[in-house]
Amino acid sequence: MKRYIMVAVAMALLLSAGGGRTFAAEKTLSLAPNASSAILIERDTGTVLFDKNSHKKLPPASMTKIMTMILIMETLDSGKIKLTDPVRVSEYAASMGGSQIFLEPGEEMTVHDLMKGIAIGSANDASVAMAEKVGGSESSFVDMMNKKAKQLGLNDTFFKNVTGLPAAGHYSSAHDMAIMGKELLKHEEITKYTGQYEQYLRQNTPNKFWLVNTNRLVKFYPGTDGLKTGFTQEAKYCLTATAKKHDMRVIAVVMGAPNPKERNKQITSMFDYAFSQYATKKLFDRHQIVKQVKIQKANKQNLAVVTSESISILSKRGEKENKVIPKVTVMPDLKMPIKKGEQVGMLSIVKDGKTITKSPLLASENVKSASWWSLFKRTIGHMAQSK
Repeated sequence: MKRYIMVAVAMALLLSAGGGRTFAAEKTLSLAPNASSAILIERDTGTVLFDKNSHKKLPPASMTKIMTMILIMETLDSGKIKLTDPVRVSEYAASMGGSQIFLEPGEEMTVHDLMKGIAIGSANDASVAMAEKVGGSESSFVDMMNKKAKQLGLNDTFFKNVTGLPAAGHYSSAHDMAIMGKELLKHEEITKYTGQYEQYLRQNTPNKFWLVNTNRLVKFYPGTDGLKTGFTQEAKYCLTATAKKHDMRVIAVVMGAPNPKERNKQITSMFDYAFSQYATKKLFDRHQIVKQVKIQKANKQNLAVVTSESISILSKRGEKENKVIPKVTVMPDLKMPIKKGEQVGMLSIVKDGKTITKSPLLASENVKSASWWSLFKRTIGHMAQSK
């Protein structure tokens, strides 16, 4: 039977932290008075800083494309597709109405350019073209979206399409959109798309197309680099936005605002509140090694376990600093082969005996079962050392 080591090590790091507790959501603040629902969270910890009807199920409009982009980025990370891959546009994808980059049936465009169309221009035709590339069909891709929503624990969300065009039974909530935004931001390269204010498609052709970001805060609020706007007559004006100042990144969501000006005003008021009242202290970077774990009967004797995301502690400005203890736990029942990026454990941040943050730990590389010859040589080596 394969044996693995359960590691529960309190790392003796005297890390400064500002009470990384979950702060009570500030419901008395008037940060989003003219919205159906809203939420403000700190990205690394997921701490809710402001909440207004955040679990109310509402049409998310084009904010749906946050989940579309999550699955595209995951597929890119897996190596199944590349940014340079050409995507042939189907009749169905080209028929999408609403926001579009006017793809023609049979036209080929790279994954990279289609991502620009989705992230900057909120293009419905580009979204469907990528859904067909990744999932084989839009319906299969929608199944993937709903499966991912379940994995993320999103109880207020169900998708019927990849675009957010009106559809009965297609809904989400401000809370769930914030969690999706948090997940998308794990792919740090996504802001290279969502953070651009303008770009061009089909350059050096007669059909050169100018893209302008539907999220104007990317240009007008310092530190804003995403994520996705939304509008339909039913949903009104929506926005899931993120901004970073120093080491602190926050995500704000507004749903059901009456106009773009009011939507942006409410998002900026939440950003101003977060950055003026709170601060974070980073403990770990994304993909930082936190433990070297010995594994038996594998082609490698040690596996570097790494963080899946950046880990920080949130504090109120001016609050007394406290010590925290990171605890690393590695799963005892890992099965070979282990794939790079597979969850192999959990990092918990403990303060005053209470766990305040938990985050998955990942394998840093592929690990296969050792050959019998490798195990034989390893056994002989151990016997020689014990003499």
